[in-house]
Amino acid sequence: MKAELKDIVSKSILTPGVGQLDDFTHSLNPYAGCTFACSYCYVRQLPISLYREEEWGTWVDIKTNAADLLRQELSKARRKGPVTIFMASSTDPYQPLEHETKLTRSLLEVMLELPPDFLHVQTRSPLVKRDIDLFKQFGDHVRVSMTIETDKEDIRKAFAPTAPPIPARMQALREIKEAGITTQASLSPLLPCSKEFPQKLKPLADRVTIDDFWMGDGSGGKRTERLGISDIYRRTGMKKWYNPSAYKVVLKMMQEQIGDQVEVMLSKDGFTPIPEKREAGIGENLTFF
Repeated sequence: MKAELKDIVSKSILTPGVGQLDDFTHSLNPYAGCTFACSYCYVRQLPISLYREEEWGTWVDIKTNAADLLRQELSKARRKGPVTIFMASSTDPYQPLEHETKLTRSLLEVMLELPPDFLHVQTRSPLVKRDIDLFKQFGDHVRVSMTIETDKEDIRKAFAPTAPPIPARMQALREIKEAGITTQASLSPLLPCSKEFPQKLKPLADRVTIDDFWMGDGSGGKRTERLGISDIYRRTGMKKWYNPSAYKVVLKMMQEQIGDQVEVMLSKDGFTPIPEKREAGIGENLTFF
């Protein structure tokens, strides 16, 4: 199904960081809506989706004046103190239409004119590697985080059939890291994976961050439950993975296999501009493989 794309004139572009993002001063979303349409996306349960007649994933609003707004608002924000930006919190800045609009790239160019103190770029799209030339110019003030919920393509297809393939995401993150840019693999939300997952991520990421529905959807898992995600776990024979303790198995695996070379973080701590080093608890001895 072809998505309905609409150009809009936005009233603002920088949103104060709140909730899970309150360690950032602002969040930044070039678009409203996302054509990746992942089944578990918590934005499906937010007003931006619930009060819209079209189904989530079938529409995108393009904030055509985003670059001009950012130039104005960023200049003002910088005068008030440090600015740390999370891009993007409720859309993917590198979803397919970015190939044509180059809107996200224009925002990066503005931020190079008026550099924030830190920029976190969150995506699940290999298109992000297009902007390696710009990321290099941010130096240590940028982190590119690739969502890699699982290393199993059959699981990805069951939960997010229109999202980019996992191998393509891994290759893009590898290229970004090899270019000298700080990288993160975001296992968010964590989906069923293999025992080989840690070794696959080791050469790709400076940091691995694990999050799940209960820690990360902003409602203790209630939003996710309303989406019927448990049914997908049941259909794929992975029901045992749908519980608040499943992450502990993967956390322990990551810590034991690659923790000496890759920083392993948990939930919100892994999405902070300057994360605190904390010992993430492993919990009881669970087995899911």
